[in-house]
Parts: sequence; C-alpha cells; structure tokens
Amino acid sequence: MTYYQHWKNVPERLWRWPDFSPAEIACRGTGKLLVNEDALDKLQALRRALGRPIIINSGYRSPEHNKRVGGAAKSMHLEGRAFDISMANHDPGEFIRAARAAGFTGTGTYPRSNFVHVDTGSPRGWGEPFPSRPSRFAIDTIPAPDRLSEDKALRAAGIAGVGTVAATGTELAQQALAETQEALAPLLPWISNARWLFMTLAMAGVALVVWTRIQDWQRGRP
Repeated sequence: MTYYQHWKNVPERLWRWPDFSPAEIACRGTGKLLVNEDALDKLQALRRALGRPIIINSGYRSPEHNKRVGGAAKSMHLEGRAFDISMANHDPGEFIRAARAAGFTGTGTYPRSNFVHVDTGSPRGWGEPFPSRPSRFAIDTIPAPDRLSEDKALRAAGIAGVGTVAATGTELAQQALAETQEALAPLLPWISNARWLFMTLAMAGVALVVWTRIQDWQRGRP
C-alpha cells in the first residue's frame, strides 16, 4: 500500500488501473489517497467483467473524514479495501455475483441510497435486499415476418378488395339498369352473372388471406 497526501501527487506512470482515476478512489473529504493495489486489481477485474462504468460513491477514507461521516471505527475504507458503488447503471444481483467472482468477499446492500458496498475483508454480507427491477431491454421473441408470406397475404388481400368493389359496383349497376333503363333489360342476366363472378373472386381472395395466415401461425408467427 502506498499513501499520498493528495491524489494529485500520484505519479501517472505508477497508476495502472485504466478505468479509474486517483481522484475517484481518493478520500472525498480530504483528497488523501491510500493505494491498496490488491483491492484496486479486484476493482479493475470487476469493471472488465461487467463491461460498463462503475460509479464510486466512496473509496478510501481518511480517519478524520471517516469519523465525520459516521463510518465504523475499523472500516475497510480506512485501508483502501472497500468501495461503495452506485447501482444507477447496474442490476444489484448481477453486480454482487460479479463482485464475488472478482474476489470481493464482503458485500453490503443499501437500497435506500442505491449503492452496494464491496470490500476484501472477511467473507460476510449484510443489508436489505433491493426491490426487483424491470428489465432495461424488452426481449423481442417474435421472429421477423417472412417476406414471401407477407407478399402472398398482400396479393390475396388485393384480390379480395378488387372482387368486393367490383361485385358491389355491378350490383349497383344492375339496380340502376332495372329501374331506369328497361330498354337494356337483355343485359341484366349478363351483369348478374358478372356480379356472381366477382363475388366468387372476392371470396377466393379472402380464403387465400386466411390460408396464408394459418401457415404463418403454424410457423410461430402472429
């Protein structure tokens, strides 16, 4: 362990923990710093395992600052062996498991202040459990739609739409001719046949849409 009267006195060539700075580890009240290499090695290993930043609320504490904040008389912070880490960007359960794997043996949970204490002291744990947190990312379990299937459905829907519109149009034309154009009565049977043809086309289009969706459902699609 190496002691510095202020973190600014730490030679840059001697600092070998790339994801942390002396200022982050130093005493918040006085700027003093006790470099505990073993604890910092474990902290760096934890940072690499998690793959995202670690926000340190409290690292080393000088005796006077530890007393001022009401720390324990034999706090691990006094030896540079403890870190209070914010859970703002971590899941507490995942964090604690990773901390233990990295070599930290003491863990304390403080959900009201949203941080976890880790240290290299005797194996122990304390504190209240954190409430369950919702997942940060929604898991998409629906596979992407099959383009060929979608094209089939669109074509079938188009056929059904055209058939429906045509059938409706011919029915209206039939009514108009029957009411106002008696002279064209010979055309009515033909128009009637055309109406049924278009209705059949519309029904075929609807059936194709249903068949396509059933195939999608069988393949696990909505």
